[in-house]
Amino acid sequence: MARLNLLEETRYEKLPVTVYSDQKTASIAVANRIAALIRKKTANGEKTILGLATGVTPIAVYAELVRQHKEEGLSFKQVITFNLDEYYPMQPNAVQSYVTFMYDNLFSHIDIDKANVNIPDGTLNKDEVTQFCLAYEQKISKLGGLDLQILGIGRTGHIGFNEPGSAPNSGTRLVTLDDLTRSDASRDFGGKSNVPTKAITMGIGTIFKAREIILMAWSQKKAPIIKKAVEGEISGDVPATFLQLSDNVEFVLDEAAASSLTRFNTPWLVKDCIWENKLKKKAVIWLAETLKKPILKLTEEDYNNHGMAQLAVEQGPVYDINIDIFNQLQHTITGWPGGKPNADDTQRPERALPEQKRSIIFSPHPDDDVISMGGTFIRLVDQGHDVHVAYQTSGNTAVWDDDVLRFVEFAIDFNHSAGEDTTKLKGIYEDMRAFMPTKKPNQIDTKEIRDVKGFIRKTEAISGARYAGLKDENIHFMALPFYETGKIKKNAVGEEDVKLTMELLQKIKPHQVFAAGDFADPNGTHIVCFRIVVEALNRLKATEAWVSDCWLWMYRGAWHEFETWEIEMAVPLSPQEVIRKRNAIFKHQSQKDRPVFPGDDAREFWVRAEDRTRETAQNYDKLGMAEYEAMEAFVRYHY
Repeated sequence: MARLNLLEETRYEKLPVTVYSDQKTASIAVANRIAALIRKKTANGEKTILGLATGVTPIAVYAELVRQHKEEGLSFKQVITFNLDEYYPMQPNAVQSYVTFMYDNLFSHIDIDKANVNIPDGTLNKDEVTQFCLAYEQKISKLGGLDLQILGIGRTGHIGFNEPGSAPNSGTRLVTLDDLTRSDASRDFGGKSNVPTKAITMGIGTIFKAREIILMAWSQKKAPIIKKAVEGEISGDVPATFLQLSDNVEFVLDEAAASSLTRFNTPWLVKDCIWENKLKKKAVIWLAETLKKPILKLTEEDYNNHGMAQLAVEQGPVYDINIDIFNQLQHTITGWPGGKPNADDTQRPERALPEQKRSIIFSPHPDDDVISMGGTFIRLVDQGHDVHVAYQTSGNTAVWDDDVLRFVEFAIDFNHSAGEDTTKLKGIYEDMRAFMPTKKPNQIDTKEIRDVKGFIRKTEAISGARYAGLKDENIHFMALPFYETGKIKKNAVGEEDVKLTMELLQKIKPHQVFAAGDFADPNGTHIVCFRIVVEALNRLKATEAWVSDCWLWMYRGAWHEFETWEIEMAVPLSPQEVIRKRNAIFKHQSQKDRPVFPGDDAREFWVRAEDRTRETAQNYDKLGMAEYEAMEAFVRYHY
């Protein structure tokens, strides 16, 4: 019976999928499978032929294999490896090279014979590439093929660098990279313009011949493409769908990457559900959005025809269900994000008391506060709350070099006009001018350049916070140490990061904390900063009485909003308030027009922010709520 139930739940899935609670657990499971294969073949006197991947996805797998080598005697002496791909052109000692990646994360820490390591050569002349690719294929075939190939997946659905349009029988070859793939790699290269346009990759046909294939994916960021790869039709538009044709493939996912699959996202379509309130709210809003109907116009027929007959039977009549969800959604809307004084707060998202709250907005970068919740920020100040803002990082990697020169030139002229000696400053300026043209992609700036970039972002943040109405003493710059590497890649969170956050919280003793709740990128600055705040609050909870009355509200950034069913507080903005928020964002001039790291969205940050909040208001309107110009949304986090 359990087997039948599982088949029913997974009937939309066209290949085997195993879901683990988190990335670490999944990575250890994959590493254990690789280790077991190596031990078995070594015991039989055979070599193990592994196909390996690069990128963030397999890092924890490699770390576990290294641990097993050092602590459990796992030997790689009888292992031969073939990597999937390499950028072209690419020097093997470059920071972005997959040769560097593999040695940093695996090969330098194990006993593999370096002669058994095979990685596509990014240094070849173009007329040598075809012969090299043919030899790569022949070498794999001569060894009897790959025993196990591990894969990640790109947001285009690429496996290896087999981009949309790749043939299912393709072999190792030189390919042109998709624009989105290059955008995703831009941080590693210090900008998209520095990302190579081509790569050498194993073909889909080569991958397909492996006796076992494991594709791994972690995080919400990968959820949409995983749904297409697992449940979609086989298509060259999503190369990973070709894996549906294999009898030897398995997708290994964490819960976030699996979250868009039907059995997790809309479980009522594949099984009977336990209709707790959160799932009921999600289902009813999904039904209304699917049918493009206001909630109160949904009918019993709508429920029955869309997998929700069980809910109608158990908790109906459906009109009562509609009324319940309509009221719940309506009660998330408030013009008083700090609580409404002298009002019944039983149906409001925030408490009425104390009437004047101490609120702190944690901003991962120096502009997230106004971009993400600028309207709510301004309203909290206008309504008399004691509002603080804490800029967790300097953001000093996201400023153009020519802005640095412009500000130093201003400083030289200003000091000269004030009669100050500018000799030293001119010397620093000349050193900057000499360094910048020779700087390699992602090379660490000099300390002086990093300082100026940090000063630029600091002054912009002060200007934005002042515009929102804050006093200077309520503006805090934390410069958390994990961020201050001068590189795109940041350090792991340290004790000092948590300690600094605890000290600020103890000083303010807030009733409300607002923090960026963007979890799509598991290694992004936003989620790292959020974890630091949560760790600080949890530690303080044991000794500080005020923490028990401190609510933590999550906001989202300029790109993606919470799903409507998730929202617990929606703050409507008038047209005038939208303009005030826009003006606060405009104070961040170094991020306007063309920021250093724009992502894959060509819109300016302020446009993205306005579009996002407008869409939130429109979604509420379509569900039958009052029509507003814009809405900023929040979800409470229970720590």
